[in-house]
Amino acid sequence: MKKILVANRGEIALRVMKSAREMGILTVAVYSEADRLSPHVRYADEAVCIGPAPSKESYLRGDKIIEVAKKLQVDGIHPGYGFLSENATFAAMVEQNGITFIGPTPESIEIMGSKLAAKEAAKKFNIPMVPGSEGAITNIQEAKTLARAIGYPVLIKASAGGGGKGMRVVYREEELEEQMTRAQSEALNAFGDGSVFIEKYVASPKHIEVQILGDNYGNIVYLYERECSVQRRHQKVIEEAPSSCLTPEKRRAIGEAAVLVGKSCAYIGAGTVEFLVDEQLNFYFLEMNTRLQVEHPVTEMITGIDLVKEQIKIARGEKLSFTQEEIPLRGHAIELRVYAEDPANNFLPDIGRLTEYRKPEGPGIRVDDGYEAGMHIPIYYDPLLAKLIAYGSDRSEAIARLLRAIDDYQITGVKNTLSFGKFVLQHPDFLNGTFDTHFVARHFRPELLCYEQEDEMEIAAHFAAFTYQQSQKQTSALTTQSAHRSNWVRNRSQYRH
Repeated sequence: MKKILVANRGEIALRVMKSAREMGILTVAVYSEADRLSPHVRYADEAVCIGPAPSKESYLRGDKIIEVAKKLQVDGIHPGYGFLSENATFAAMVEQNGITFIGPTPESIEIMGSKLAAKEAAKKFNIPMVPGSEGAITNIQEAKTLARAIGYPVLIKASAGGGGKGMRVVYREEELEEQMTRAQSEALNAFGDGSVFIEKYVASPKHIEVQILGDNYGNIVYLYERECSVQRRHQKVIEEAPSSCLTPEKRRAIGEAAVLVGKSCAYIGAGTVEFLVDEQLNFYFLEMNTRLQVEHPVTEMITGIDLVKEQIKIARGEKLSFTQEEIPLRGHAIELRVYAEDPANNFLPDIGRLTEYRKPEGPGIRVDDGYEAGMHIPIYYDPLLAKLIAYGSDRSEAIARLLRAIDDYQITGVKNTLSFGKFVLQHPDFLNGTFDTHFVARHFRPELLCYEQEDEMEIAAHFAAFTYQQSQKQTSALTTQSAHRSNWVRNRSQYRH
């Protein structure tokens, strides 16, 4: 594999290209008109504009991407995450055109892309499941009967869903019909598939996922877990590895369960198996993401394994170069997703120009980003600015380093989630590990950020006043000295005359 095309943008495109370059592989960037000045475009060996700013006219145009790949004679296409990364049709098209898709097979993507099909596949290996429906539910009476059997509250979920779309929690039977209709409608609009299923709602769950790697020879390993419970709108904001709540025995059990899920669909490449974990540390299979995850850097930090390089090696037919027993687990890593969002206004996306943008540095700090000072944040894409990752010998050191890096990170021109990250990292429940997926709803209020800002402003005001007083004293002293010096000069001149 001598040349690959990265079918993505921003930080993940740049991150993939850097690993490829270290492997001596040439890279091709594709970009929309809005991204013509992006760093990933300049970094690539070749770059081609594939359309206007909207994703459906550029980054989601699989036909155009394959056309570029064929014209430039690339050997493989890396999809990154999002866009076409979990599109089985696109993966099949890539292979049909004689190009290697750097990811799992179209069949694996299709199976795991449906939550119902994924559960059916995993069930053959006796993976623990949250009690719920065997298949899609369309009849309200059937839904009521099932909900009574498993007990309220229940969770309605879109089969083809993600990102919290088509998801409803129902606490009473009289709410079920309305919430089911809403979930079906939202799922149909978001995914083109209105299928929903029902499962028991785990009241205080942790969201823990396991990174796996599989090669073409049937070898599958797990690279430990990531704790992803701090979320807003069912989307992750802070991730860490390993989880602070798992015992070594539970870590092994959940890792081995993840491997079995991979085996259930003959998985190839990098993938992530997601679980809900209750207060008694019982875990239940949730879904599988058939791609590289946004939060993959924390796994890389604790294992020393470059997941992108492993994806490429597997895609070109190499066996895994390590066994399960040879995968190290060292230290602790935490990632903060730095979004162009206003945490004081329900995390609404913000757009504008990055008037100042300076990344933090220092021991244990990594920043994966795709922006520079002076660039505009477009409205067309996910508002992720960067991923800020800190590594430490233990969790306390990782938290301390991440807090220091947040203070060192300079971003002006757009609102961002740095202050929110600082709030989370300093909260007692996060520090002692007793948090779950309801952390933001339970603990965060916008005014808490305002108080923090007011405290900082008060400190700054006191410092300014102190500085002013000191400067006034110095000025007064200098004036006195000047007066004395002037008299001395005057007297000296008199003596000369």
